[in-house]
Amino acid sequence: MESITTGWHWQVISLCGIALWIMISSKLKVTQKLRSCTQPWIYQRVISGTAIIIKIQKYQHRCLDAFCSGLSCIVSVPFYTAFLPLLFWTGHCKLARQMTLLMAFCDYTGNCIKDVVSAPRPRSPPVRRVTATKDEEDNAMEYGLPSSHTLITVCLSGYLLHYILDYTESNDLSIRVAGIILASLVVGLIGFGRIYLGMHSLIDIIGGLALGLGILAVWFSVSEYIDNFVVSGQNVVSFWAALCFLLLFAYPTPEVPTPSFEYHTAFNGVSFGIVIGIHLTFHQFHHEDVARVFSPQLTLPAFVRRLLLGIPTILLVKFCSKALAKWILPIISNTLGIPVRSTSYIPTLNGTDKKSDVLKQSGYLQKMFSKQTSFDVDTGIRLLQYAGLAWSVVDLVPSMFFHIGL
Repeated sequence: MESITTGWHWQVISLCGIALWIMISSKLKVTQKLRSCTQPWIYQRVISGTAIIIKIQKYQHRCLDAFCSGLSCIVSVPFYTAFLPLLFWTGHCKLARQMTLLMAFCDYTGNCIKDVVSAPRPRSPPVRRVTATKDEEDNAMEYGLPSSHTLITVCLSGYLLHYILDYTESNDLSIRVAGIILASLVVGLIGFGRIYLGMHSLIDIIGGLALGLGILAVWFSVSEYIDNFVVSGQNVVSFWAALCFLLLFAYPTPEVPTPSFEYHTAFNGVSFGIVIGIHLTFHQFHHEDVARVFSPQLTLPAFVRRLLLGIPTILLVKFCSKALAKWILPIISNTLGIPVRSTSYIPTLNGTDKKSDVLKQSGYLQKMFSKQTSFDVDTGIRLLQYAGLAWSVVDLVPSMFFHIGL
């Protein structure tokens, strides 16, 4: 573990490995070849699974619609984006940073597979698709395999259970079994709900479950190494900045543009901001001896005051970081002679290059080796916006708590 936190050789090797993969996969068209091998088989499973969805939806009821839609909102990316900052401020800092990085890893891996395979969701009609929120409407624009809701639920509920059992030092077998049963029930309800809402086929749920269990097993093996590196490693900020940059280019190009790359970019920025803030302020605000909610040092009223101060602050930082990025990135690009365009954030940079419009969400992989005339500056704006938001959660806001005695 010491070599992970003090050595730099593995950092150079890993970054060079990703860069080499970007070049090789682009030249050999790895994404297209994988898609041609997997998509027909998945497509047949989606078609054959339509009958199962229709049978389940025969029992449709408005209460069941509301229940399944509510479950989907509870485990959605916007929910966790709001929930994780609160977790940092409760004093359970290790749990918060582990779950944040784990979710970023799940989001990247799941969306990469979605866009590599480019497998369709169940066709509607004949399937009845229920999209009760704007977030669900955006989700419906993504590809289906694997189910992100199932994947994220498996990983986060599994890690949360592991943390609770470790934190309480419970060795009672009945408690462990009850925890596993409860987590399995939540995962099962989420999977059933995604099928009932017409958002996923059975193969998508199975894929999300299998991938989630695999990622969770890997995370249990490497989480302590990653945590020690973030907390006390060398070259943490520079390494993570390079990693975030390369991951943008390593993202695969989907068959048709979807919002998946935008979601990844946002969580890429979140992970970067969290890592920077934790690394710089760990000994001040995020060590294991900080006050935790419901303790005499952090009572419930004090925690509520933290929320009243913290939430407006991070929203203000999110707005300011977006405005600053919109102003400074075009200036830097022009100074460096890099042609840029904006598809949504800066109307004056909205070009008419048809090829660029088609490549709006290409994961930057194709952008590196294509002859397109400009880069979408919105990616950088989104990355910096969410990095600023995450940094404020773990650095700026805890500093405010400290100075006013919360």
